[in-house]
Amino acid sequence: MLSEIKVAIADDHKIFRKGVITCLRQYPNIKFVLEADNGEELINNLEQTKPDIVLMDLRMPIKDGIEATKHISKNFPEIAVLVLTMHEEEKFITHLMENGANGYLLKNADPSEIKKAIIEVVTKGYYLTNFVNRILLKRTQTNVKNAPSLSTEIKINEKEKNVLRYICLEFTSQQIGEKMNISSRTVETIKERLMERFGTKNTAGLVFFAVKNELVE
Repeated sequence: MLSEIKVAIADDHKIFRKGVITCLRQYPNIKFVLEADNGEELINNLEQTKPDIVLMDLRMPIKDGIEATKHISKNFPEIAVLVLTMHEEEKFITHLMENGANGYLLKNADPSEIKKAIIEVVTKGYYLTNFVNRILLKRTQTNVKNAPSLSTEIKINEKEKNVLRYICLEFTSQQIGEKMNISSRTVETIKERLMERFGTKNTAGLVFFAVKNELVE
């Protein structure tokens, strides 16, 4: 059984914030430990509450969700960020996914999908909706038309490629280890090495990079 997931939510619309908390209260594994009206209030309380994941709005006063996401990625890399917003512009999605967000959901998502996204971000490191996948595909096609693919310049060995492919297929480190007959710790080491080499901040960024640069089939 999945252990308790500690969740923080940052949104300046109190009614929406309370609504999300009420809807997710039906899931006993999800526990809200922090509410914030803006990014600054969120950041100032992360050390004390230590959430596993933050549900992050984008447009907030004082410090917005974009700046808060960057700060968390840099200073609290163990905390995942799931963007929950009404804005579906491509510029927001690509910028956030490249700067530390682990997933991107629209506010009209059902509570069951928010719950699924929370669990997948915590267990797998990322959550990509069909909408976000279409953005990734569009970016890949644009890159192919306007510039040579980076995949010809990026060298990864067969083991690294297999690990990357399984990560993109949403397998956990333990599942990947079992399929490749290596330890989960070795999988994590390979993943960390790839993230460092590609300059990505988390698993979501690694998947984004792999898809954009056609490193996996």
